[in-house]
Amino acid sequence: MKVFAYRLHALAAIICAGTTGLISACGSDKPQNPIEPTSVTETTTTTTTDAISPTPSAASMQAMYAKFNSDVQVLPGGSTYTLQSTGQPDHASPYWGSGNALYEEPHAGMRVNPNLILPQDLTLYVPAVPAIGTASDTPMSAIGMALNGVPFYNQYAAGQQPLTAEIESFDHYNGHPDQTGSYHYHLEPLFLTQTSGSSLVGVLLDGFPVYGPQDSDGSTPTDLDVCNGHVGVTRDFPETIYHYHTTEASPYISGCFKGTPGTVG
Repeated sequence: MKVFAYRLHALAAIICAGTTGLISACGSDKPQNPIEPTSVTETTTTTTTDAISPTPSAASMQAMYAKFNSDVQVLPGGSTYTLQSTGQPDHASPYWGSGNALYEEPHAGMRVNPNLILPQDLTLYVPAVPAIGTASDTPMSAIGMALNGVPFYNQYAAGQQPLTAEIESFDHYNGHPDQTGSYHYHLEPLFLTQTSGSSLVGVLLDGFPVYGPQDSDGSTPTDLDVCNGHVGVTRDFPETIYHYHTTEASPYISGCFKGTPGTVG
């Protein structure tokens, strides 16, 4: 692995596909600023078979998907859950544009990119019963979905470059839109963890759940694998399950899929 020191304010701008010279995207009641990553680690495909996760019950999986909000249509169907969303967040952001009811002014130090949030036609096909297998790389597109229908992206900016000054374009809740208007999170979705660091925040394409930076007992896990997960008890899976945690350092959400990923429609 190569570790790149992260110096947020040492970079003045980045260039992403479709833009030139502009940052682009691939209070007491809310977090004051987005998380600032401390380092970036490039990961490669690796086989991880050390973890053993019991097969989650159908009832537990149904209960997990019941936590997705009304902006997400959850359709169970045999071996697959289908998740459909417009990908638009249910919280304030400068990227709604002035005049929108959810518009807010940029926070101090934010460098707003030129894109606005636009509705998407996002469909994920996720295994109904996730199982640990051979780890595989995450793609440069949606790798999962948050409870509010916003897609998760991996730890890279456009062009396979690690996150650097792009962080400056993230709003209060760690999201921003790309050139197509697709809003997404590369980091912990702070809107979903503002009440608890152990909150369920979504699911990855392989069907395994994603939680905030803490375990259900309030502790910070110290045994996360290269994919950013481990096996343990959660509020939703008392029988234990493999699950991912968001972290402040790369890979932030997931370094790889621990199970066999589904597809994006």
